Amino acid sequence: MEKQRARKGEQRMPQGKRKAPKPPKFNFMWIYAIIFAIIIGFQLLNNFGTSPVNIPKQRFMAEMLQSGDVDKVQAYKEGDVTKVEVFIKKERLADAEYKDAPSSSFGNNTGPHYFFNVPSFESLDAEMQEAQKELPAADQVAPRLLTQQNNYFTDLLLTWLLPVGIVILIWVLLMRRLAGGSGGPGGQLFNIGKSKATLFDKESQVNITFNDVAGLEEAKQEVMEVVDFLKSPKKYTSLGGKIPKGVLLVGSPGTGKTLLAKAVAGEAQVPFFSLSGSDFVEMFVGVGASRVRDLFKQAREKAPCIIFIDEIDAIGRSRGKNQIMGGNDERENTLNQLLVEMDGFGTDTGVIIMAATNRPDVLDSALLRPGRFDRQISIDKPDLHGREEIFRVHLKPLKTAREVDPKKLSAQTPGFAGAEIANVCNEAALIAARRDKLEIDMQDFQDAIDRVIGGLEKKNKIISPEEKRIVAYHESGHAIAGWFFEHADPLVKVSIVPRGVAALGYAQYLPKEQYLYTTEQLIDGMSMTMGGRAAEEIVFGRISTGAQNDLERVTKLAYAMVTIYGMNPKVGNISFNDQQNEYGFGKPYSEKTAELIDNEVRELIAGVYERTKNLLVEKREGLEKLADALLKKEILFQSDLEEILGKRPFATHTTYDEFVNGASSGTPPTELPESQPSDSPASEGESIESDNKDEKPILKD
Repeated sequence: MEKQRARKGEQRMPQGKRKAPKPPKFNFMWIYAIIFAIIIGFQLLNNFGTSPVNIPKQRFMAEMLQSGDVDKVQAYKEGDVTKVEVFIKKERLADAEYKDAPSSSFGNNTGPHYFFNVPSFESLDAEMQEAQKELPAADQVAPRLLTQQNNYFTDLLLTWLLPVGIVILIWVLLMRRLAGGSGGPGGQLFNIGKSKATLFDKESQVNITFNDVAGLEEAKQEVMEVVDFLKSPKKYTSLGGKIPKGVLLVGSPGTGKTLLAKAVAGEAQVPFFSLSGSDFVEMFVGVGASRVRDLFKQAREKAPCIIFIDEIDAIGRSRGKNQIMGGNDERENTLNQLLVEMDGFGTDTGVIIMAATNRPDVLDSALLRPGRFDRQISIDKPDLHGREEIFRVHLKPLKTAREVDPKKLSAQTPGFAGAEIANVCNEAALIAARRDKLEIDMQDFQDAIDRVIGGLEKKNKIISPEEKRIVAYHESGHAIAGWFFEHADPLVKVSIVPRGVAALGYAQYLPKEQYLYTTEQLIDGMSMTMGGRAAEEIVFGRISTGAQNDLERVTKLAYAMVTIYGMNPKVGNISFNDQQNEYGFGKPYSEKTAELIDNEVRELIAGVYERTKNLLVEKREGLEKLADALLKKEILFQSDLEEILGKRPFATHTTYDEFVNGASSGTPPTELPESQPSDSPASEGESIESDNKDEKPILKD
């Protein structure tokens, strides 16, 4: 039987994991209890043997009262008689006639010192007034009648014990607060160097899994391999492979970096430490490095495990930049400690670091080298199929109509990230609820897309007729330019209903998803963007401030063509792109080159503007008709433009046509259904950065 019990004990506690019993910790509450008991003891000893002495009434009247030694007299009813208590002045208690007064070993008692009985309080008052006729007013004492006898224990409690108890209670709470007992580890004074990481393990599971992550198949595959490595390491180590030290998730805001990390926490059967990069930053010197050490200490105890640091650029910035002379950069100390812990002299095993950032260009090169972050996973904005999968995930909890098609929605939301798609689905549900619908239909989703990319519709905004006419011609100029320039994005919707903060009108286009742009495409896009300013000058002979957004985008794109993309023959095939700010405040070219760049940008924009004006002068009749229709209806769709301007002369297919309707290059483009007018958001001449995938699908004028 003993052997069986021993075996059962071995099964319950595996070999090598038995922990020695910890000695009991000393409780500081005992110190407080001892101090409290000593204080009470002093007070009680000070009042032991201090019972008042019974004296005759005649002694009080003839000796104590006449000599002016009485401090106060108080009486209370005790049965059929009235008990009178006499308090002698402190300075007279040392006199010989009061040697019988009670006292303690810690000093004279405060009283009462004597007592006697009288038949009634009225008789006492009358006798004391008679006895004190000859005394000065300063030495006269008036008796006081109490409703009940004084509770000296209560007086002791209120006078001594209660204040002392309050002080001790405040001290205990303060010490516990400073020691981190009530605020969690790391948030208090004595634990300020402790890590603030939140631990997710078997007891605190995360409900998000890889099934909840859509549109990130390649990134998910890379991360799933890390989780698989932790679950079955022999599968990889048997071939001589080593577990990766770190995984860095890089992507634009809203693309799902943190969501992917949550899925890892939900899938991995190992402890998962989660914290933000700003959790290391503190105003005290050395706190960040101390928290890094404590974090890895906890991780080694829980190994194998995963550490996830969100927004690591808060501590991982390149060292040596923007230094203050003579200052101590706490972020650098924290980063140095992180570098040492990740791959220093003492290499850890079984601890994987995951981090996320949307600013990889500012990270220190030592942090990005192999051996620290072995894998850098780029999480881009989803493509058509990715957006379709993301829509399917977010449509699951919604009550949608049969006509709602995730494929159509994905084609209508180019450039949208996962967070924006989630916002569209939520806005559609709110709009349907506002309209008292039982289910969400396609029109709600289209209105939600307009709401997300264009802002809140403000139909009640007061606009003068003259301003409204200017906005109508401005938007018509955009529409005409986009309709008759071959490489411009086909228009879907134009409106003069105000939206957002300052947009008095807007036009929506359905751009084709592509990654490379030619010079002709960029120039046509710039021409379409300048259509509003050109229409104002042609029709009214003057210009307004409504083209501010257009000019900003055209200027930015023109400088990018000249200085980044090498699309100018005079400047040449040179790129001055400085994403990592390597040049600092200086420029990598001379003043003469800077003047040449400025001149070429001005010439490029001026040529685009003249090109657009010539087109609008040629199509002046269509411009007038389109503006008049906008003033009447306020919103025009693609079918309305075809009625006014005729079919678009270029048989170019949008992504919507190719993806949803399956159009081929030999068939004419399929127009969007008129019954669903706001079917697609699009981009009106969006300025193109170094990565064209990050374009937004709308222009707000």
